[in-house]
Amino acid sequence: MTAEMQTRNRLSFSTKFFYGLASLGTSTVSSIYGALLPIFYQDYLGLSSKWIGIASAIYAIWNALNDPIFGFITDNTRSKLGRRIPYMRFTAPFLALTFILVWFAPEGVGEITQFWWMLVTMLLYDTAYTIIGLVHGALIPELTESDVERNQLSISSTLFGLVGYVLGFVLPDLFRPRPGNMHSSLMSLQMSMIAVGIICAFLIILTTLKVKERREFAMVDRKLKFWESLGYTLSNKPFWIFVTMNFLITFMMAISTGSLYYLADYVTQTSTIMLMVYLFIPMVVGVPVANLVVKKLGLLTSQIIYMVITGIGLMTIGFIPTSLIPISLAISGLGLSGQQSITYNILGLVIDADEIRTGTRREGSFFGANALLTKPAQSLALYLTALILEQSGFITRAVNNGEILLNQPAAVLFGIRSIVGLIPGIAMLLGAVIILFFPIRGQKLIDLKQKILVMHAEKKAMLDAMEAETGMKV
Repeated sequence: MTAEMQTRNRLSFSTKFFYGLASLGTSTVSSIYGALLPIFYQDYLGLSSKWIGIASAIYAIWNALNDPIFGFITDNTRSKLGRRIPYMRFTAPFLALTFILVWFAPEGVGEITQFWWMLVTMLLYDTAYTIIGLVHGALIPELTESDVERNQLSISSTLFGLVGYVLGFVLPDLFRPRPGNMHSSLMSLQMSMIAVGIICAFLIILTTLKVKERREFAMVDRKLKFWESLGYTLSNKPFWIFVTMNFLITFMMAISTGSLYYLADYVTQTSTIMLMVYLFIPMVVGVPVANLVVKKLGLLTSQIIYMVITGIGLMTIGFIPTSLIPISLAISGLGLSGQQSITYNILGLVIDADEIRTGTRREGSFFGANALLTKPAQSLALYLTALILEQSGFITRAVNNGEILLNQPAAVLFGIRSIVGLIPGIAMLLGAVIILFFPIRGQKLIDLKQKILVMHAEKKAMLDAMEAETGMKV
């Protein structure tokens, strides 16, 4: 690698900082959405699992359609602001608005009305979040070829994201309904969600003013037609191995975090904040350690180790005494610290290999296809949570005069332990086995990195020649 290439690989501290700041905004809204949505509509409003299941199914279909479409559009966008940044900047206000509307479902109007409110606001919110999340993730492999720099971007994103995840549980826990006055408590929650939406949108917009794209990919790469692009993506074997693993990770995060309030309220009977402390302190502490592990063992081996740690930690929640659940959460948090900073860097290798194959940088298409195939895991988790609780005999606050019933049947308590720990733990161990078959490793990885550096140097030279010829930036 030449000194010039090494210099171009490096990113400034400012870029890494502000890239992470957007993660603070997106992770705060997404963790609130994922953790609060099931208990908000089922326990607080009394919506049955049948209607939640229908909404989840329609939501999954829309997810399957919008991600590859938006990914393709961003890959083929040509503007002075770039092909990623404009979508983040101008979608952020709509993310705030649609996120806020999710929590303003009317009370006492019947299940059908509540179902439609849940469905429409979910679809609108997901559209805005898809655009921003897809573009934000696509910037990591696009900004630099270096695995070290990508990993540092991921660490910045992970650390800010963890703060967002913590806030995503703490803020609703401070304002969510309490026994005795459901209506007043719902209003407090709604007001807090307005503040969250506005602040998070501001953080995302601020990032777009500080992070700059590399224009050579937008201006030099040829445009692929939609079906041509989709064909290249779906015929990519390493991508399928990655996305299968990532489906299981997405499912694990959705079902486990989406049930944490149930674990706190009905199993440990402690505050959600305390459970978050046990989970997230090891995550925060473990992120810098994960960086050292990656340098020593590489991306793939590190990912496998951290998935196994997460799986073991989660599975034990299904069986151990209640007093030991904090230990299981801490082990799970340690495992998640690695997964949070490693997983999408593996997708970066897939994208690099595809550029060698097609000649075109297509982060948006891959992140879009990844979301197409993994986001249904969120709908599956949402429905499975509601179904297991309902079938086990869960007694909601909505049918208990707004009061929480702590003395739930034993089947309910085991059901909660299963959806928080046992089921997602098994998913993690299965994912660790799947990633063993990922082919870009060893000499193949070394050759790939050399080829991609040469290709990017050639594209930069082409852009410079175009600008020299016209006498202005293109």
